[in-house]
Amino acid sequence: MQKLSFNDNWMLNGEVINLPHDAMIKEKRSKATSDGGHGYFPGGIYTYSKSFMAPLEWEDKEILIEFEGVYRNATVHLNGKEIGKHAYGYTGFALPLTDLILGEENLLTVVADNSKTPNSRWYTGSGIYRPVWLYIGRKDGIPYDGIKITTLSLSPATIQVTVNAENAKVEIYEGNTLLASALPGVIELPDAKLWSADEPNLYTCRVSIGDDVVEETFGIREIKWSPQGLLINSQEVLLRGGCVHHDHGILGAACYDESEWRRVRILKEAGFNAIRSSHNPCSRAMLEACDYYGMYVMDESFDMWYNRKTTYDYGLDFESQWKKDTAEMVRKDYNHPSVIFYSIGNEVAEPAEAKGLDYGKQQVNFIHYIDSTRPVTCGLNLMIISRAAKGQGIYQDGTQKNSKKENKAEDKAEDKATNGSLAFNIMASIVGSSMNKAGNSPKVDALASPMIDALDIAGYNYGSGRYPLEGKLHPKRMLIGSETFPQDIYKNWEQVKKYPYLFGDFMWTSWDYLGEAGLGCWSYAGGMPFNRPYPWILSGSGVIDITGKPDGSCRYTSTVWGLETAPRIAVKPVNHPGVRVSKSVWRGTNAIESWAWNNCVGNKAEIEVYSDSAYVELLLGEKSLGKKKVKECKAIYKIKYVPETLTAIAYSQNGNELGRRSLEPATGALRLRMIPENSQSNIHYIPIEIVGENGIVESNADRLLNVSVSGGTLLGFGSGNPCHEESYHTGSFTSYYGRSLAVVKTDDKASNGCTVSVTDGKLTSTITI
Repeated sequence: MQKLSFNDNWMLNGEVINLPHDAMIKEKRSKATSDGGHGYFPGGIYTYSKSFMAPLEWEDKEILIEFEGVYRNATVHLNGKEIGKHAYGYTGFALPLTDLILGEENLLTVVADNSKTPNSRWYTGSGIYRPVWLYIGRKDGIPYDGIKITTLSLSPATIQVTVNAENAKVEIYEGNTLLASALPGVIELPDAKLWSADEPNLYTCRVSIGDDVVEETFGIREIKWSPQGLLINSQEVLLRGGCVHHDHGILGAACYDESEWRRVRILKEAGFNAIRSSHNPCSRAMLEACDYYGMYVMDESFDMWYNRKTTYDYGLDFESQWKKDTAEMVRKDYNHPSVIFYSIGNEVAEPAEAKGLDYGKQQVNFIHYIDSTRPVTCGLNLMIISRAAKGQGIYQDGTQKNSKKENKAEDKAEDKATNGSLAFNIMASIVGSSMNKAGNSPKVDALASPMIDALDIAGYNYGSGRYPLEGKLHPKRMLIGSETFPQDIYKNWEQVKKYPYLFGDFMWTSWDYLGEAGLGCWSYAGGMPFNRPYPWILSGSGVIDITGKPDGSCRYTSTVWGLETAPRIAVKPVNHPGVRVSKSVWRGTNAIESWAWNNCVGNKAEIEVYSDSAYVELLLGEKSLGKKKVKECKAIYKIKYVPETLTAIAYSQNGNELGRRSLEPATGALRLRMIPENSQSNIHYIPIEIVGENGIVESNADRLLNVSVSGGTLLGFGSGNPCHEESYHTGSFTSYYGRSLAVVKTDDKASNGCTVSVTDGKLTSTITI
């Protein structure tokens, strides 16, 4: 079938817009609307419409429209007639148009009803936030989902191409080189290169019936799992993982290909080799990027089953819709070599009861039936399951359930909660890292084992206390740390390396996100480290912020993974002298890679040096601040801030220098700098920074910036500040630690290119892209 973009020239509220589009990001936030989970954004009902002509060549053709994602409760009409509904906001759906299209002008209308909130524990966005496609093909041609490619063996490389159509021809290409031509079925490719995260080799499968042609990109790879390890193409793999939500920060939920590819690239450069899509199926573009760059994916179906975690969430639809939505996730993922796990849920309490256990087993069996090539897991929180079994369920129809009380801190905290998500965050903040041991008792083990044993691989959320126990108690059990505290990475990674049945670690979280306001933030304004009040907007728990900038936690993680060739330096902000910081259990440090703190001379500075060496030495200018033994890949120095070059040197046990790295202060007059990132599309990411004459970003000279665009469209402008009352769509935003980010879509018809300007009222910078 011919695949046509159907994203341009839609109407919404009398305005012409292009897809993908997030209607929520432009809504006015306030403390009276929604809650901190949504980032204090309100919901709404949004009616999209698009007029289009059906050309004569469409006559006698099969016509289909596919929506990759509409949040939420979509209803679709064509020429006034309802043609379909779709409740879940994170799976795609396709509708046939063949018998409904008129010869003259046609009107397609999509209503996205996201008016009932809260319906999620994080920012969702609203509307048609992922792309839309129109498929045109022969009625006896290839269905849009009619090709499946399966690796059968590696030596020699053999694949099976299944085509849901007759009289099809199959061709396999490497680039433009034809490798094989055959009928659907088993095809041998003896010299094929295998796909893995380290060597992401890809091929193209072209299937044709006459002039009907469909292409699929695929990789040849084999997954095997046992208590002896996770093997990709017979090589053991340790998963350096991070959890990722679906939003794109300053763009809201709008899912541009460039945004997904950029995020995957930055994560790969930071050392990650695995992503957990939390807690819903990811976009097709993200999978394409993971295929290309080499990133293993755990695609997750649901955050909740039939017990709601918020009042109006998917728990209302789960029992009637889960099978359809699970099948759609698997259909989307099947040909992507990057997908190596499916997860059926996140921190669900249902396995504590017979009904929930049955639903869990049904989901596992259903996925095995439609895809037998990949293992199934679930992000289980053993503390939640244990409490639910005792009648102390955190998640129960959108509110906490308090039928039984004990004299414990977490029970008292739960009394204060108004919903299940808040209850869990309060509890976790109080219990802290001891939650990792909540599943250690034989009683909890016996309670959780029926669900765990139904899975191919156990996923433990904050359950690292069980890691050393499983080898003896359950010698056939395999597991992953499906969600962990970033500050536990050293201890967790030591166990990943030690226990072959522990396949890897997925920290919460690799990339910051909208909603769950203040969950992981360290605040100098005080307050409890969860559900922070308006105007908090970001979670603050990402080791990479919403602009794509890694922080100290990220550099510490890559050091622990053994990926750094020289020590890393990070500094806790020195511009809050004498102010006690309010910490969060989801963040081990708020240090950033900066030694540029204007007007902070003499302030106390805490410096973290990350290295996998035996010793490190820190120099301030030419003066040594002493050598320190490295403990758990870290050494701490406390000094007073002086704007001189800061240098860390790593040494081996016998005193040989292994590497060095420096941070410098910004010097001279400050200026505004814009350097666009490389882009393969008309979407351009442009970091806007406040720098000294030496090009160093100044962290303590933030100011309000205004961006204007000629020959293009400003899609978003903002910073990584987790607490503000500014808007990402206005072109006006205050920098944060000297950094901000603009995203611009260029107009191909602009004769003089696209010009982007930024000013703070005194300084100005202009570029043309």
